[in-house]
Amino acid sequence: MESIQAIKQRFGIIGNDPKLNRAIEKAIQVAPTDISVLVTGESGVGKESIPKIIHQLSHRKHGKYIAVNCGAIPEGTIDSELFGHEKGAFTGATSTRSGYFEVADGGTIFLDEVGELPLTTQVRLLRVLENGEFIKVGSSKVQKTNVRIVAATNVNMFEAIKKEKFREDLYYRLSTIDINLPALRERKEDIHLLFRKFASDFALKYKMPTVKLTDDAVNLLLKYRWNGNIRQLRNVAEQISVLEQTRTINGVTLQNYLPNTGNNLPAVVNKTKTESDFSSEREILYKVLFDMKSDLNDLKKLTMELMKNGSVSDVQKDNEHLIQKIYGEDKSNEFDDTVENLEVLSIPEHTEVNESIISDVEDKYHFAEEIEEEETLSLHDKELELIKKSLERHNGKRKLAAAELGISERTLYRKIKQFDL
Repeated sequence: MESIQAIKQRFGIIGNDPKLNRAIEKAIQVAPTDISVLVTGESGVGKESIPKIIHQLSHRKHGKYIAVNCGAIPEGTIDSELFGHEKGAFTGATSTRSGYFEVADGGTIFLDEVGELPLTTQVRLLRVLENGEFIKVGSSKVQKTNVRIVAATNVNMFEAIKKEKFREDLYYRLSTIDINLPALRERKEDIHLLFRKFASDFALKYKMPTVKLTDDAVNLLLKYRWNGNIRQLRNVAEQISVLEQTRTINGVTLQNYLPNTGNNLPAVVNKTKTESDFSSEREILYKVLFDMKSDLNDLKKLTMELMKNGSVSDVQKDNEHLIQKIYGEDKSNEFDDTVENLEVLSIPEHTEVNESIISDVEDKYHFAEEIEEEETLSLHDKELELIKKSLERHNGKRKLAAAELGISERTLYRKIKQFDL
């Protein structure tokens, strides 16, 4: 059995992180068997290296190795790509075609982004895993295949199962052995090492001196979150190698190549809102609206009192509890005859008030109260009233009443029975 260090050199893997070493160790241990393996980790962490290691260290190393990106194949053709099709199976199928499972017989298939597989294809894949059987599209003949399946995904599989986007039985068949690759931000000691390797590679590729980082640039490199992981780090190293004239890169220069540098501190965010959260927000909103309605009614009452009495001090004395309720402890908002702004709004005590104006305001106030009362009628009462009126208008003929109300006669009969009409 080859050592972890030898495997790293053979497959070009850079880094000494314990989690990375453990993932490689598991791949070495499982390679001689035919157990299916699921490789998990964020996008860009290098998941494609694990199936290559497994294939090369297995007894299938002389067989075919096929890597399939499940997310890149359209849903309508993926069954044909994986399992093949017969001539005339669908429009454009001018000849019989062998699928990847038939071609890779005796070898290894790497299913990248397996979480993107359609549910119908998942059923077919489950059959291959269980007994090595598959059926071509448009055929009724069962065929056998002997392939080793290694899958990879950056999807949270338990969330996908919960949302019924991935079959639970298929997940447990694929993940007999689960190999997780750590994110780049969890491999702090490897980040600068990887950057130097990429910078050296691009210097050879583009025939130019290798770029080097100053201490402040290295610190910035280590603090950055690297959401795109190794793929993003490689892209940054390539951009700097090509675009920068100076070969020594400081923190200020490096910062220009790191998007959202200031927003990469870890934060705990609850991305999902439960139904109870929305319900609680609705209740708070309703309470605020009802409180506002109550305050408006109190202000109406105070206004009416002012217009009737014409004396601010009398109104303040008689309605002290209302003023306290509206303005609370803020003394600056209390009614005071000496305050200039209230003198403008108040009605002088000796001024005669036009009774017709007061009457008009009272009528409008009472009219508003009546509308408010009507609006509080329940839907049940309004529905009952409409049904009664319609039946009276048509002399109890249910068919005509139902047509007018826009409901079926059967529904009207049920409502009549429900309301005991």
